[in-house]
Amino acid sequence: MIRKLQYNDREEILDIIKRTENFNEEEKKVAVELIDETLNKSSENYYNTFVYVESDKVLGYYCIGKRPLTDGVYDLYWIVVEPSSRSRGIGKALLSHAEKFVKEKNGRWLLAETSSKESYSSTRTFYLRNKYSIVAEIKDFYTKNDNLIVFGKYIIT
Repeated sequence: MIRKLQYNDREEILDIIKRTENFNEEEKKVAVELIDETLNKSSENYYNTFVYVESDKVLGYYCIGKRPLTDGVYDLYWIVVEPSSRSRGIGKALLSHAEKFVKEKNGRWLLAETSSKESYSSTRTFYLRNKYSIVAEIKDFYTKNDNLIVFGKYIIT
């Protein structure tokens, strides 16, 4: 089941973030900040976070928000699956839910930014497998030799 984030999900999500080896400490800190902003409603209607729950256990989540100054572009800020539950279709289910969310909001584009580092190759493959295209790439964006890659999918409404 996929549902909106609830306060009692926080500790499970923080544990998932902490155990996600691909994220560096700064990325983990930002992920937690977005969870807390969603829960504290300090950015009402900006960050929307949904969790994938199975047998009363959170196995993944995504955070999405409308890009400022657009009338139909959404950013997928985070999509994270419990490390021991990967390759079970949970990421795909979360991504499909995000696309449906965009469609219900009359959005046109769903964008996801990621790194060109080798450690993110499975992330890039995930987006390509789910019919996302590379819509932009900025060389040396995060650090030297670490490009920003923007994946996008045009959502038909």
